Amino acid sequence: MKNKKSSNQENLFSSEETENKESEYNNHSSHTKTAFIICIVSIIVNAALTAFKIVAGILGNSFAMISDAIHSASDVLSTLIVMIGVKAASKKADVTHPYGHERFECVAAIILAVMLGVTGGIIGKNGITRIIDGSYENVSIPTYLALSAAIVSIVTKEAMFHVTNHYAKKINSGALKADAWHHRSDALSSIGSFLGILFAIIGFPIMDSIAEIAISLLIIKAAVSVFKESIDKMTDSSCDRLTERQIKELIISLDGVLGLDLVKTRKFGDRLYVEVEISADGDLTLYEAHKIADCVHDEIELRFPQVKHCTVHTNPKKVNKK
Repeated sequence: MKNKKSSNQENLFSSEETENKESEYNNHSSHTKTAFIICIVSIIVNAALTAFKIVAGILGNSFAMISDAIHSASDVLSTLIVMIGVKAASKKADVTHPYGHERFECVAAIILAVMLGVTGGIIGKNGITRIIDGSYENVSIPTYLALSAAIVSIVTKEAMFHVTNHYAKKINSGALKADAWHHRSDALSSIGSFLGILFAIIGFPIMDSIAEIAISLLIIKAAVSVFKESIDKMTDSSCDRLTERQIKELIISLDGVLGLDLVKTRKFGDRLYVEVEISADGDLTLYEAHKIADCVHDEIELRFPQVKHCTVHTNPKKVNKK
């Protein structure tokens, strides 16, 4: 029996398509370069903002702005962790890591998520402590220079969040996504500084502490989200249901596939492993059955570029022939 798929196999899997897939999705050096560019920009922006906030905090008589400057300085460290994680994840498979190094990026993302959560916790604790102690009443009245610095920080860090998050999604980088949320946490912190400075100027210093508590909850929520996503990638969780359904629909539509017995997926860093069992005509030769399995394998890896490797097992099925 001749497999219909073999007649147009060469058209489906031309060298050009293979090269496109390789260059667009499997070129880790390209993704690493993109991540590094974003990280370098992030370090430059954070360093400049840190210096600006310190000057504005001192001249503007605002301890809140000085604290915000320290937060920006800590973001330089977090970005360096991202660079280390992305670099380690981009290494090719070797003897000690035959499946690759993608999970190193998850490790970096987990570290950043913990740092993000700690940052949120400290901000919230400070706000609660000041309300309980009533120390907010003794805050020095800041100037409009500090208020202006908070506005500059909010706009800059929110812009950096959107840029970093865009590229994190583009190259599917959990570490870069965590760094994006560090930018947003800094923007939220600056919002707290802005509100605190503004209300302190007009005579309501307690709002600084209330704003800090609300912001800390948002930061902790983001940290939990990044942490959970990274843990999922570290513990072989399955892919999302939509992707799994699309894989099943593709397999069952291929010529020679009489049934789908099993589909298992597992995340590996930002990539995906797929295990498939199909049914084929039991009277086929080993060569013909192998060709069907090859077709399933190639189609899955072609149509779903996030799939790093696909394993296909063929089960014989009795077919009634008249």
